[in-house]
Amino acid sequence: MTANKRYHDLNRFLRERFGCRIQKITVDAGFTCPNRDGTLGYRGCIYCNARGSGTGAFARGLSIREQIEAGKVALARRYKAKGFIAYFQAFTNTYAPIDVLRRRYEEALAVPGVVGLAIGTRPDCVDAAVLDLLQSYARDYMVWIEYGLQSIHDATLAAIRRGHDCAAFCRAVEATRGRGILTCAHIILGLPGETDGQMRQTARAVAALGLDGIKIHLLYVVRGTELDRLYRRGGYRCLGQSEYADRVCDVLERLPPRMVIQRLTGDPHPDELVAPDWALQKRATLDLIHARLEQRETWQGRLYADNR
Repeated sequence: MTANKRYHDLNRFLRERFGCRIQKITVDAGFTCPNRDGTLGYRGCIYCNARGSGTGAFARGLSIREQIEAGKVALARRYKAKGFIAYFQAFTNTYAPIDVLRRRYEEALAVPGVVGLAIGTRPDCVDAAVLDLLQSYARDYMVWIEYGLQSIHDATLAAIRRGHDCAAFCRAVEATRGRGILTCAHIILGLPGETDGQMRQTARAVAALGLDGIKIHLLYVVRGTELDRLYRRGGYRCLGQSEYADRVCDVLERLPPRMVIQRLTGDPHPDELVAPDWALQKRATLDLIHARLEQRETWQGRLYADNR
């Protein structure tokens, strides 16, 4: 558990590993997604727009090195960071020929001060060749692979148009095991039609898989998405801020005490956000989660033994 926090957060984990402040730098490597290029579909998940959480930096002609160098300056100034993890975030960052992946990853690792990689991807977009490549880097660098799960419920995954099922996630985690690669699951709270009980079931299932980390996201409505159209028709209601804080606490209680909590909410682009407005109040949301953990006299892992 982190001092003054009731959960095991990423900053403390990295400081314990490296002895200094380490920050992630978001990288847009110009990849696409099988849910966008026609392999599985063209529309993407219902909450994803054409930017795919990316910055568009690669399309603007900024190399990976240039993106990282710019990030280093800003993060060293703001956080006094001494080392950096290149976070390949936009779209699906294992979805390219292996030689392309190698060039992009190694361009990042060649930047002075970069101590590792974090690769955001889909569980149906990894194979032995990709994992062998990441394993080769894990001998000298910290390597995270972040698998988008969102929910363990296949009906939900179909409804949000993910294009894979929960079994694909479990297979990817198992294939990654024993390679020295750290694994992180992304889950989303507030998905259409999901009950509080179903969100807790997702937490319990993730807890049982032996993962190293998790990111917990709020489902917010982004302009131009299928979710946006559903919301405007009255077919979707966003979680309230207090509701969300309680759901995050429900999840944290059921996770292993040493699982690294990489994120407790999301970061919508202000110019794209439709709802809820409070999603832009990240500090207030985190403060509310911390306060709610204290009010409930609970902490990460309090109910973990009950999962078994």
